[in-house]
Amino acid sequence: MARLAAFFLLATSQLVTAHFGIEYPTWRGDTLNDEANSNYSQYIQPCAGVPGTLGNRTDWPLTGGSIKLDLHHKWTYVFINLGLGENVANFNYSLTNPFWNSTGNGTLCIPKLTLPTNLPVQDGSLASIQVVTLGETGNALYNCADITFRESATTLAEGDCQTSPGLTYRNVTAAAQQPSEQSGGQSGEQQSDDKSSAGSSRAVDTAVLSAVGLLTLLFVFGMSV
Repeated sequence: MARLAAFFLLATSQLVTAHFGIEYPTWRGDTLNDEANSNYSQYIQPCAGVPGTLGNRTDWPLTGGSIKLDLHHKWTYVFINLGLGENVANFNYSLTNPFWNSTGNGTLCIPKLTLPTNLPVQDGSLASIQVVTLGETGNALYNCADITFRESATTLAEGDCQTSPGLTYRNVTAAAQQPSEQSGGQSGEQQSDDKSSAGSSRAVDTAVLSAVGLLTLLFVFGMSV
């Protein structure tokens, strides 16, 4: 019985570490605490089964704000999408162009996400941010954070937006373009890093990566619309 209990404990811990959290903006609900929120599951799209009526809204700058993720995978494809309105069902704006390939676990903090041009928002506009991750298991995981666009809102302070050392991410943009690699520990604007790092150890040939990206996009956005 002791061995069986240990087996289930190990299996449970592996499932937990395979998930992720949103540290900023405040996420809709804690989807990592299964005991407190048994109806939530990060496998449920678009927002892990968490209703958008909990009132956990964060003021976010009109020109784009910070995002801070707690990643548990050894490597992860990260999609960040935006949907406009009070009760969002369609996250049809991409904020990751179209996705990132992240390597390493820990905190990933982006000081300022770039918003799509001519985004129809103003002071007081309601919206929701959807974060989707795909790891080596191939399963999509979902979390959401609700925001209010504010002229007075600011991005996170430099000391509050630090990426864990050794965590890197690559912005996958197009088949003909090599992804640009960003390294952990940076707190200002994103900086390119031409040196090999932990991220490059997981880098995929551009043609293969573009094929995987296309399939991933079809899978993720096909389920989100």
